[in-house]
Amino acid sequence: MKLHEYQSKQLFARYGIPIPKGRVAATATEARQIAEEIGGRVVIKSQVLVGGRGKAGGIRLAKSPKEAEEVATQILAMEIKGLPVRKVLVDEAANIEQEIYLGITNDRAARRPVMMASSAGGVEIEDVARTAPEKIIKVHVDPLLGLRDFQARDVALGIDLPREHWKSFGVIACGLWKAYSENDATLAEINPLVITKEKRLVALDGKMLVDDNALFRHSDLVEMRDVDEEAAAETEARKYGLSYIKLDGQIGCMVNGAGLAMTSMDIVKLFGGEPANFLDIGGGAGADKVAAALRIILSDPNVKAILFNIFGGITRCDEVARGILSALAEVKPKIPMVVRLVGTNAEEGRQLLADAKMITAETLADAAQKAVAAAK
Repeated sequence: MKLHEYQSKQLFARYGIPIPKGRVAATATEARQIAEEIGGRVVIKSQVLVGGRGKAGGIRLAKSPKEAEEVATQILAMEIKGLPVRKVLVDEAANIEQEIYLGITNDRAARRPVMMASSAGGVEIEDVARTAPEKIIKVHVDPLLGLRDFQARDVALGIDLPREHWKSFGVIACGLWKAYSENDATLAEINPLVITKEKRLVALDGKMLVDDNALFRHSDLVEMRDVDEEAAAETEARKYGLSYIKLDGQIGCMVNGAGLAMTSMDIVKLFGGEPANFLDIGGGAGADKVAAALRIILSDPNVKAILFNIFGGITRCDEVARGILSALAEVKPKIPMVVRLVGTNAEEGRQLLADAKMITAETLADAAQKAVAAAK
C-alpha cells in the first residue's frame, strides 16, 4: 500500500525526522489559509501516488497567500497520469543548499533490509543507479539489531556529508529505520533530504510503501489507503479477501493458491492465450467468495473465457463444484468456462459440472488449451 507524501512525512515526524511546516488542503481556500499561517513563500504540491509530479506541473512555488490560492486552484483541477488531484500539500519553502537521497528497502538477494544514500538527491534513485552507481552508498541492516550508530556514520562519511551534520543525520537515519521496521514497510524514502542555508537537515519529500500482508497489525495505516490509485475491481476484491491483479488478456483465471495461479497463467500463455488477471481465491472458498470472484472477472469487458483451476486439498472438489454452480446461478455469465478439478472427490466434482453443461478437464494443459480455444 502506498502512502501519500503528506502521510509519509507525518509518520516520519513521529520518529523525530524534521519536516517542513505545512498542512494538507482539499480546497484552494484552505491552501490560502495555510499559506497565511506559514507566512512567506510556500510550495504547493499535488498529492497523487505517481512519480513525475514536478514535471507535470503538480509542484509549484507561491510567493504569497493569494498566489497560493491561485496555484492550488490550478493544481486541484489537474489529472496527473490519469489520477485526479484531490488534495495539495502546502509546505514552507526551504532555502536549499544541498540535496541528499536517503532510503531503506528490502534487499531480497541479501535477505535483509538495506539503507541507501546518495549525495545526488532530488532525482530518481534508479537514474543515479544507472548513470552513476558509485554515488550510491549501501549498508545492510540486521533486522534483529536494527541500524547501529556506526552504520549511520559510515553512510554520512560515504556521501561526504559535512561532519557538523553527522549527529542530526544519525537521528534522521535511525528514525527512518524505526518508521520502516515498526510499520512493516517495504520502502521508506526521503528524496530529497536537504541541508538548508540555515544549516538544518530537513526531509522535504517522503515516500512509504507498506506491506499489504501486514496491514492487519496497522489499523491506523489502513485508514490512509487511497482507492483512487486502485482499479475498482481490486478494491472490490479486497473486500472479499481475494488477491486480484488485472492484466490485459482475454482469459479470466480463478485459482486457489498463488503458486498455482502463476502456473495457470504461464500455461495459458504457453498455448497461445493471454491471461486477463491474477486471481487467488484461497483455500476453502465458499460460494459467496466464488461469486464475488466471478463478478470481478466478468467486470473486465476483455474477458472472453474463464479458466477455473482448483486443487481440492483442504476443501473437497465436490464442495467446490457446488460452490461454483451456486455462484453461476447468481452471476449468470454468458461466456464459456473451463473447469479443472484435482484432488479429493475430483471425479464427483467434475460430474456435477459436466451435468451443468460446463467444459471440464483433468489436466492443466488440457484445461488451458480448451480455454484458449473457447476464447477464440
